[in-house]
Amino acid sequence: MGISLEKVSYVYEQGTAMQTSALQEVDLEIPDNQFIGLIGHTGSGKSTLVQLLNGLLRPTSGRVLYNGKDIHADGFDKKALRANVGLVFQYPEHQLFEVDVLSDVMYGPRNLGLDEAECKKRAKEALANVGIKEKYFKTSPFDLSGGQKRRAAIAGVLAMNPRILILDEPTAGLDPRGRDEILGLISEMKKNLSMTIILVSHSMDDVARYVERIVVMGHGRKIYDDTPKNVFRHYRELEDLGLSAPQITYIMNTLRESGMDVETDALTVEEAAAEIMRKFK
Repeated sequence: MGISLEKVSYVYEQGTAMQTSALQEVDLEIPDNQFIGLIGHTGSGKSTLVQLLNGLLRPTSGRVLYNGKDIHADGFDKKALRANVGLVFQYPEHQLFEVDVLSDVMYGPRNLGLDEAECKKRAKEALANVGIKEKYFKTSPFDLSGGQKRRAAIAGVLAMNPRILILDEPTAGLDPRGRDEILGLISEMKKNLSMTIILVSHSMDDVARYVERIVVMGHGRKIYDDTPKNVFRHYRELEDLGLSAPQITYIMNTLRESGMDVETDALTVEEAAAEIMRKFK
């Protein structure tokens, strides 16, 4: 059934001189097994939204439902919620702290009260899923490369077997190769693990290439919620929100404005090349 928001609003520092409205009556449905991109300018409300999804914040008004149940109702199991809705913060490697990689990834399952054998089994499976080899299991996480640290941190959340995985700017600070590796990893996880993935990103090219649905936040409201092709048709409106479209969108629109009769909804280099070649056949 997934997770949903019903008329959710959130106000920081309510009742003080510092009161700030972060979200305003947001409705959102997140079904099982989708790959969703969440985009928005700084201050758009997207970071507040993802913290509401696993109960780190409580709505000022409205409801957050997981499998049809209000997550803030009396008796609701928040611990189980956070096992099922995993949140990987930006620069998650800053949260690594154990003596070795395997112990670090076992930390989450241990907090769920699982026995040591099950914790180790889950940790090894999670590390395999993110491509960290067994020879690194007893290595200090601080001795890993930047990309490996990011993978280990993601494994720490995967080890709790979440049904929904939220990744907040997972490629921040990585070089182009590291960014491509992490995005490729996330795409493979989506295919192999049958989970919902919510990718929060400022990179429109990354979002366009991988996700099947995009939610655009602006000034605390949901502005667009559609397929990538449909969302990026509004590239001028996105600019007004302080965002942009993929570079390919601009190239294809420039070609069309210059007189070439091409469709402008290509989102990747491969799609653009195919459309241009179609024109010349």
